[in-house]
Amino acid sequence: MRIKQISVFAENTRGRLLAMLKALDNAQVSLRAISVSENADFGIVRMIMDNPEKGATALREAGFTERTDTMLSIEIPDVPSGMLKTVLQPLSEENINIEYFYAFLEQEQGFARIVLKTSDDEKAEKLLSNFCERTQN
Repeated sequence: MRIKQISVFAENTRGRLLAMLKALDNAQVSLRAISVSENADFGIVRMIMDNPEKGATALREAGFTERTDTMLSIEIPDVPSGMLKTVLQPLSEENINIEYFYAFLEQEQGFARIVLKTSDDEKAEKLLSNFCERTQN
């Protein structure tokens, strides 16, 4: 499945994340997932929102530079080895690298959702869709 991710490249200074989230709150945009990576000078904030278009607009209006990307998202069983057997092994067997990912729990008990960027999203989407169909039947 494909979903929209909003990324913001921001200075690593006090209050920047707070300002981002306030802009989203003022626009009544709800976060579904967030990942923050940083170094001493800057950070990349990646977000999944209930309304990515409205969220991107709110961030731009608040002075942030944002980028919208289409990402892969897959539901995996929330069990030991769920990620290994559902995602990592199938991708590895097809020589598809994961560039980055993050995960969050689904509201439906027993499942987690991951958001990922791979070296070949088209091939990965087809492979993981087929794999998930087999494991869910």
